[in-house]
Amino acid sequence: MPGTYSQVYVQVVFAVKGRQNLIAKEWRDELYKYIAGIISGKGQKPIIVNGVADHVHIFIGLRPATAISDLVRDIKNNSSNFINNSKFVQGHFSWQEGFGAFSYSHSQIDLVYKYILNQEQHHQKKTFREEYLDMLNKYGIEYQEKYLFEWIE
Repeated sequence: MPGTYSQVYVQVVFAVKGRQNLIAKEWRDELYKYIAGIISGKGQKPIIVNGVADHVHIFIGLRPATAISDLVRDIKNNSSNFINNSKFVQGHFSWQEGFGAFSYSHSQIDLVYKYILNQEQHHQKKTFREEYLDMLNKYGIEYQEKYLFEWIE
């Protein structure tokens, strides 16, 4: 789109179906690189992809030509196929329905990057449920508990 200029930064969060701890450290980096490749292939800018065994955080410089929901759908479909075709897990891998998307200003890029980079340490102090609900509340997002991720405490 000639003449279109934008500066949109979005953090996307989604979880493994059933909140199972299936994303093993042995292949986690390979998955994150694959997800970054999907994002790049869709003409978007992957800033950082990281997470823990049961969920991922993706920070994206989003161009206006693609809807967030379409991009996340493609990331989930292609990455679950990658995991299944690579036989990283026994049985069938899939992501839970839904996702969280949170926008940030340019001045927050470094802060969000460091937050996502340090997910292992962060989740030693806070559960995924606490983290996700904090994000929803911080951004004033109305939600119904029944439509949130399956929580495993």
